[in-house]
Amino acid sequence: MDKQPIVYILASGKCGTLYIGVTSDLSARLYHHRAGTMPGFTSRYGVHRLVWFEGHDTMAAAIAREKALKKWNRDWKLNLIEADNPEWLDLAIGLGFEPMQPERQS
Repeated sequence: MDKQPIVYILASGKCGTLYIGVTSDLSARLYHHRAGTMPGFTSRYGVHRLVWFEGHDTMAAAIAREKALKKWNRDWKLNLIEADNPEWLDLAIGLGFEPMQPERQS
């Protein structure tokens, strides 16, 4: 995937712990999340599965969307994910990543 401003949501599992982030290089960011080389929330809580992402024309637009999504209540976030990914599939597999090992459902 070419570099593009992307807002993304990672999950620990279906309806599990969520993380919302923004990046200009989704593949590189996913690699770091999945390898556990990014200390912090995602590595601490096992939040590594890409369940939703959205491209933007500018980083400013992506950051604004990220901030707005972070203010949403949990049900709205779950509905956003399930509108495009009702099975909570790991979308990173479609980007060339290996499937994650099964994790405990949160």
